[in-house]
Amino acid sequence: MDKKTKYFVVKEKAVPEVLVKVVEAKKILDRRKDATVQEVIDQVGISRSSFYKYKDDIFPFHEDTKGKTVTFIIQMDDEPGLLSVLLKIIAQYSGNILTIHQSIPINGVATLTLSVDILPGTGDAEAMVENIEAEAGVHYLKILGRE
Repeated sequence: MDKKTKYFVVKEKAVPEVLVKVVEAKKILDRRKDATVQEVIDQVGISRSSFYKYKDDIFPFHEDTKGKTVTFIIQMDDEPGLLSVLLKIIAQYSGNILTIHQSIPINGVATLTLSVDILPGTGDAEAMVENIEAEAGVHYLKILGRE
């Protein structure tokens, strides 16, 4: 059985400096569309390999996550009803689905990309992700972005 990804919320002082710098570099790249990765990593003082190694695994936590859009990519078995189960989990956590796309299954595995609005005053994004990951037939879940 595949080990599921776990997420942690830690204070900044507990995060290694390289990871804090990766977050800083990502913020600069978001603000300055004309900047190159090389310019930004030189500015924050990390190596290119460190940036690419960690860039998809760390992002700032915002206490106001509710009322935000979260985009997921999920690899799952091509089984009748599994998509419905995942949509039901999202509904249980008051998630509002904004976009959804499922690829044509290859070797019995489909890729699902969806954007979910976590409604203010409701929903628990962390619990929702944990329940989706725990569902039989789900191989992989990754948070692509948050707005």
